[in-house]
Amino acid sequence: MQEVYEFLKECETYYLATIDGNQPRVRPFGTVDIFEDKLYIQTGKSKNVFKQMTENPYIEICGYKNGKWIRVSAEVEVDDSYEAKKHMLDNYPNLQDKYSPDDENTQVLYLRNATAVISSFTEDDITIKF
Repeated sequence: MQEVYEFLKECETYYLATIDGNQPRVRPFGTVDIFEDKLYIQTGKSKNVFKQMTENPYIEICGYKNGKWIRVSAEVEVDDSYEAKKHMLDNYPNLQDKYSPDDENTQVLYLRNATAVISSFTEDDITIKF
């Protein structure tokens, strides 16, 4: 999981796919955190992406850096704890003008049943399950 975290962190921007009815939706994301041995992402409860993830928790993440790409397939689980939200926002101070751990909008979610595959054109794939 640490390798997946570092890869996504170094990407700075990765792309998260959800399902909206029968339509895939992809958008850029940038938050990733490890808290209590789980990999987390963050969004706002008011956003369509959050509504899509609560209706269908299966997501896929894709990121690219230095000639390698990562694809992470997982389920997301909502975590409403103040501590998880604070940990995320402490690591992303640039978001603190928009989000707060005790507001009604900030949401963190952790990945479960995840499989990450790191690929390139020149090396064998690396598969990581967490």
